[in-house]
Amino acid sequence: MEVNKSMENSAANDIRTGAPRRKAFKTLLTHLCLSVITIIFIFPFIWMLSTSLKEFREASSLSLDLIPEKIMWQNYVDIFQKAPFGRYMINTVFLASVNVIGQVLTCSLVAYSLSHINWKGRKYLFPIIMATILLPYQVTMIPLYIIYNKLKLVGTYLPLIIPAFVAAPVYIFLMRQFFMTLPPSIVHAARIDGASHLKIYAAVVVPLSKNVFTAVGVFTFLNTWSDFMGPLIYLNKPELYTISIGLKSYIGEHNTEWHYVMAASTLATIPLIIIFFFAQKQFIEGINMTGIKG
Repeated sequence: MEVNKSMENSAANDIRTGAPRRKAFKTLLTHLCLSVITIIFIFPFIWMLSTSLKEFREASSLSLDLIPEKIMWQNYVDIFQKAPFGRYMINTVFLASVNVIGQVLTCSLVAYSLSHINWKGRKYLFPIIMATILLPYQVTMIPLYIIYNKLKLVGTYLPLIIPAFVAAPVYIFLMRQFFMTLPPSIVHAARIDGASHLKIYAAVVVPLSKNVFTAVGVFTFLNTWSDFMGPLIYLNKPELYTISIGLKSYIGEHNTEWHYVMAASTLATIPLIIIFFFAQKQFIEGINMTGIKG
């Protein structure tokens, strides 16, 4: 009996000590995998930063050295002398800011009408809006260019701004799903008090939906900031170029000044990092709270 009892106690101790060990090993393995993935994702940025601080000869070589032979901070000064990089930044900030205002305003209004206003045909229109997501940009690119060209808008920012004020289906979906999580009783109570839907939207829905507004704003800003195809098609004046188009100023006919390209790319990336750093909490919460409630 004593031997059996001793064996049972030993087995129980092994179970008690084995569980924390397995948990610790699992945690260590998880952190190791995440560290490897982080290194893989951050390596291109490190390479870009390293190349931006190299001389032309070293940046153009096939060397895999991450540490420059001589740190060239002058590259960040030269990019403003080689091309009007400051103008490119200002143009991109203006375009991205206007698009954020347009998408947030129009998408939220459409999403509110689809989630809290009962009107005939609502349940049929929403699937149609969602179906347009499947339509690739390449299909509408030529017809849109013909339309804007006939309206004499090519060569201006309007072809890049107007689409932001007609609401994007993806952002309508995100906002609509978020608005569906708001208690209907709030809207009903405001309606009983005599508030119009526009007042309910401005005074009730908007203050409760800052997270999803931030998420849509960040998405729009990132997409506009990195958009290459739109500015390439519609902007034909150098003074209107955005960063994505302006980077080609450092690409010559016979050679590419990679140290300048990487320096300009680094400066162009910094605003995105800053925006995401300050808005990440609201951004993540806005995405997490966007459920699939129908």
